[in-house]
Amino acid sequence: MLLLENAAIRSMSDAICRQYQTDILEGSILIRDGKILEVSPRIDLPQSADCMKIDVNHHLVMPGLIEAHCHMGITEEKKGQEGDDCNETVHPVTPMLRAIDAINTMDAAFADAVRAGITAANIGPGSANVVGGQFAVVKTSGRRIDDLILKFPSAMKVAFGENPKVNYAGMNTSPVTRMAIAGMLREELVNARDYLDQRDRNNADYNLHYEAWRPVFAREIPLKAHVHRVDDIFTAIRIAQEFGLNMTLDHCSEGHLIAEEIAASGFPAIVGPDLASRSKIEVQNVAFKTAGLLAKAGVTVSVTTDHPVSLIQSLPLCVGLSVKHGLSMEDGFAAMTINAAKICGVSDRIGSIEPGKDADLAVFDGNPMDVFTNTLMTIIDGKIVYNKDEDKR
Repeated sequence: MLLLENAAIRSMSDAICRQYQTDILEGSILIRDGKILEVSPRIDLPQSADCMKIDVNHHLVMPGLIEAHCHMGITEEKKGQEGDDCNETVHPVTPMLRAIDAINTMDAAFADAVRAGITAANIGPGSANVVGGQFAVVKTSGRRIDDLILKFPSAMKVAFGENPKVNYAGMNTSPVTRMAIAGMLREELVNARDYLDQRDRNNADYNLHYEAWRPVFAREIPLKAHVHRVDDIFTAIRIAQEFGLNMTLDHCSEGHLIAEEIAASGFPAIVGPDLASRSKIEVQNVAFKTAGLLAKAGVTVSVTTDHPVSLIQSLPLCVGLSVKHGLSMEDGFAAMTINAAKICGVSDRIGSIEPGKDADLAVFDGNPMDVFTNTLMTIIDGKIVYNKDEDKR
């Protein structure tokens, strides 16, 4: 067992807040077998208990941070083409591709994530294709990807706008217009729906391409829609509603211009990367104010670095800049913990500190959104995977 004592706890748990009438609880966290066993102002164990005790010295303990959309381990740092497995740029519709077959856990970004208190990330293909493939939510410390999986598949990547257009513009094949992107996605969804219906009635042979859509149509995972411009956001919403599918609006760069409409759709937004340059025409209106305006309108919001577009370790800084430009502090903490967990479909496991959840925690010597704050300790599945006092880097 592991016992954290004298902790300033930001639980991000409604149940804990109701119990103690506060979001920040001076207390203790007891961990056993990788799970949170108890959260309380004081936990007394018998002298005979086999338990490691750590005095946190009143530092902030909160759920491990969660990156809701990135490409670390798929687009590796400093490895060029050899380390780039992000986009299969020879066919615009590839739903059967699986992120777990390309994530290299030896990518330096994983260690950077752990040092930043990031304990989980939603990783998947890029946006060169109309349909890119399946994302996976994984823990950030370990060697074998199969042992790190929190949820797979976690989403099906689809993309609208410039990226699919630019990628296929010189190949004498579709798509080269936004109409073609939408048309190809609709055609794919119709074919997949028909296949699944026939397959369920034993009237179709197994097809890996279309079988990949099964959890999407079962509403077990969302479409993960790469959208920047207002028109692309509306097209994504239109298509998801036509087929009755769940969806997340990823990047959502012009979302602040249509915040009320997005809120009415009920789809959550993963905003960013606002720390990156305006490298494309469709991100000309990118702004740190977007997350705050969407949250105020009632949209469930998370924030992304889109690593390696912005570095994974800048996640809390990106959230802090969003707070500086209008996102409330509480929504800022939620954006990188419980909101991200809900959006990624793993809030039953991570995102808050409460009994029964995975013991994925981060200890900071201040607000992690402050550039001067240090990560003192990162804990994943009840194991200390980073300790600043032992960091020899």
